[in-house]
Amino acid sequence: MKSSEIRAKDGTKLEYKIWPGNASSGPAPRIVLLHSLAMDHRFWLPFIEKLDGAAEVLAVDCRGHGASQKPPGPYTVELFANDLAEVMDDAGWSKALVAGCSMGGCVALAFAASYPDRVEALGLIDTTAYYGDDAPKAWEERAQKALEGGMEKLIGFQKSRWFGDAFREANTDVVEAAIAVFLANDIPAYAETCRMLGACDVRAAMPSFNVPTRIIVGEEDYAAPVAMAEAMRDAIPGATMLVIDKARHLTPLEVPELIAGELLALAKKI
Repeated sequence: MKSSEIRAKDGTKLEYKIWPGNASSGPAPRIVLLHSLAMDHRFWLPFIEKLDGAAEVLAVDCRGHGASQKPPGPYTVELFANDLAEVMDDAGWSKALVAGCSMGGCVALAFAASYPDRVEALGLIDTTAYYGDDAPKAWEERAQKALEGGMEKLIGFQKSRWFGDAFREANTDVVEAAIAVFLANDIPAYAETCRMLGACDVRAAMPSFNVPTRIIVGEEDYAAPVAMAEAMRDAIPGATMLVIDKARHLTPLEVPELIAGELLALAKKI
């Protein structure tokens, strides 16, 4: 694994990491990974382990997250998409399969809208193009809870959204690792990212997408529920969809082997 950092056009430091593919089996597909809200590149480590070198992987710490800088807002999914384009330029990646979970899926959609020639395929996991008419208010309320009470105030709310009940009981190590990343967030940056998601609306771009697209959602996901996944499937030409039984909102952590298999199958359609 190689770590790199760049300065975006506005001066913001962005960190990313690349895991090489297994060269012995021929050229490996390239997969870009975008993490969910309040996580960082480590969100994808279980997934990358399951890939076992079958793809070359680039994982970004989005601005406001992880080792990347946390500049003042406002943030937009289009800004995050521009960041990704600059990261890919620095890495020498002209195009790739672009996949994101939750917030990362919103950014993947925005990237596909702004840079269609750089997307070979699209993986949309536990995500949506639009959170609804009441989204600005709901996301602002979450931002205010963090600003007023700290990230700790949101832990109970997040755990029940992230993971199914049985998974939480059986995988306390995974849950606690996610909570540790969540608690380490810069609160103003978290609030700005919440506002970004409240304003996210990439619906108008989806009918123009012309790449293999796989939509994946947990059956019990109530953060970005099945109906939102169905709306994306119906809007993106040729998109296919998988509903994962008994899974909730962070399926790359709940079922990393399944997600790895799905994205490798998608890569074969490129």
